[in-house]
Amino acid sequence: MAELILGLVLFLGVHALRVFAGGTREKLIGAMGPFVFKAFYSIVSIIGLLLIVSGYVAARIEPIVLYTPPMGMAHAASLLTLVAFIFLAAAYIPGNIILRKLKHPMTLAVKVWAVAHLLSNGTLADVLLFGGFLVWSVLVYRSARRRQPVENPGLSNLPALIASRPPSMLANLLTLVIGMGAWAWFAFQGHALLIGVAPFGVM
Repeated sequence: MAELILGLVLFLGVHALRVFAGGTREKLIGAMGPFVFKAFYSIVSIIGLLLIVSGYVAARIEPIVLYTPPMGMAHAASLLTLVAFIFLAAAYIPGNIILRKLKHPMTLAVKVWAVAHLLSNGTLADVLLFGGFLVWSVLVYRSARRRQPVENPGLSNLPALIASRPPSMLANLLTLVIGMGAWAWFAFQGHALLIGVAPFGVM
């Protein structure tokens, strides 16, 4: 369990620098230089992610059950993860209505994904993992909505520029098709291959 917790601290911590320690982040960039900082950021993220995966797998061997999800929560989780995949696709496809309205669909995708797994899983490892990502996504989303847009257009303001593009029917259709397709693959194959658990009982 300690391995999982350490992984969460590293991964979510480095991804929360902008939210909780923007000044420290800028000082690190100034001291290291942008390239070294990005390398440091990436290395810490990878180490944290590897610890999360290995720690979660180890915790599943002897699970500590905190609560038993009510009947039907697995179906609700499947529906919510479908929404999460569509939100995730919306973050990368310019000109779709979801990106235009929500502004930060990737963070919302993490939030919905975390809630879905908390509804259908009740072990201590699940609460730590998905609860940690849920808290992170809530705080990051609140911070992103409060952040003022950059006045001078450029790469630093690219997400806002993309989100401001008028939505198109093609972009909306692509968002749904890609999101639903990615969800279908992950639900019926990817989850079992990568996580070792088949959501629908088919390996």
